[in-house]
Parts: sequence; C-alpha cells; structure tokens
Amino acid sequence: MATKIRLQRGGRKSYAFYSIVVADVRAPRDGKFTEKIGTYNPNTNPATVDLNFERALYWVECGAQPTDTVRNILSDEGVMLMKHLRGGVKKGAFDEAAAQAKFDAWKKAKEAGFNTVKADEAKAKANAKAAALEAEKKVNEAKAKAIAEKKAAEEAEAKAAAEAAAAEAKAAEEAAEAPAAEAEA
Repeated sequence: MATKIRLQRGGRKSYAFYSIVVADVRAPRDGKFTEKIGTYNPNTNPATVDLNFERALYWVECGAQPTDTVRNILSDEGVMLMKHLRGGVKKGAFDEAAAQAKFDAWKKAKEAGFNTVKADEAKAKANAKAAALEAEKKVNEAKAKAIAEKKAAEEAEAKAAAEAAAAEAKAAEEAAEAPAAEAEA
C-alpha cells in the first residue's frame, strides 16, 4: 500500500485548520486516514505546527511520501534532516551521538534565528509605537498652540471691547456732566 503524508482540511469557511495525516494515496483529501501525526494552523503569525516528531520520522523512514506543503513543514520541524542523519548513521559515516549532536546544533541555530527575528519584530514595533507617540505629541502641541492663539485673540477682542465700552461709558458720563456743568454755570 502506497502512503502519503498530507494535510486534511478542517475549520470553518475562510479559516482553515489542517490535520497532518498519513493516508492511502487513493483516499480523498478529507477521507479515511491511517494515523494523525499533527496539526497545522496557518491562521496564526507565525503558523502554528504541532507535530508528533517520532511518528512523523517513522512514517518518512517507512517510505510515506509527503506532499509539497507537508514536506516544507517536516523540513522546518527537522524531520527530514533527522532522516538524512539517520541515513548517514546506517551507512557508517558517523555514529548516533554525532548525528544527535548535529541535529541539536541545527535546532539551537534555528531557535536563535527565530528569537532574533522575534526580537527585531518587537524592536520595530516599539520604534513604530514611539514614532506614533512622537507624532501624536506634535499634533497635540500644534492643537494646543492653535487653541492658545485663539484664546489670546478672544481675550484681546474682549479686552478691546471692554476698553471701548469703558471709553463709551466715560464719554457718555462726560457728555452727561457737560450739560449739567453748563446749566450750573
């Protein structure tokens, strides 16, 4: 029986979620399968993969052919590298301990790269947030300046109006006093 390792779709419309399954080549995509070896969720950033490493390695070594997408997933998880290293052990190129050491070094380098990317993303996010805050401060300062100018103009107008009213009142008072002074004189 020829087997394939492939994705089996699940989830709702426009929100796919996949199971990584081992199935007969002739079985339909979402049909019968031999074994479920993991899940793949492309909706998260980065995509989430939950894989039973030992079972995936077993099936790959037994000759199950992964589809292109599953091959990429297995490569990212290190299954294909471990298959390659075990092939080297079988041929006598190196022993099991050396193979495990190479695999551990690869996994550590991959984790370090992932952590670097994650740190860079966090730094870029923080820089963008700081830039947005700075831009918002500039906008707020401009608004505060415009409001202060408007209030100063209103106060100047109110002051001018008050002075004009006081001048009118003084003129009216003087005008009222002038006829009274003429009448007394």
